Amino acid sequence: MNLGDREAMNDVISNVLRYGVLISAAILLVGTVLLVVDYSFTDSSVFLGYIPGRIPHSSFSPSLSALALGVAKLDPFSVIELGVIVLIATPVSRVFFSILLFAAEKDMTYVKITLVVLALLLFSMLVTPFIPAFHA
Repeated sequence: MNLGDREAMNDVISNVLRYGVLISAAILLVGTVLLVVDYSFTDSSVFLGYIPGRIPHSSFSPSLSALALGVAKLDPFSVIELGVIVLIATPVSRVFFSILLFAAEKDMTYVKITLVVLALLLFSMLVTPFIPAFHA
């Protein structure tokens, strides 16, 4: 594949998005099946509104190690969380691959612009949750 070719670039980027969404959907489906198998929902009203006392909640820490342990134990909530993380990571990986593809094409203007976009995405996801002003 010639990465300098625009058509090849479009194919790589579309495959990143396509497979990212498909993998995420498969993980979410597995998590949903595990949830239905693990919890008996005899009263369907638990699906219709947020009632903390009636909806089963998992008690997991928001850390990657806790997520990995939960997925290893096939905890439905951890598997669903992993599916959401993969879904969120899909467009971020698309931006990352765009940088590589623009670099292969030697289009430094778009490399710089896309680097700024990636930096903003990563900053907004990884840094802003720790800024006190965003907790108000």
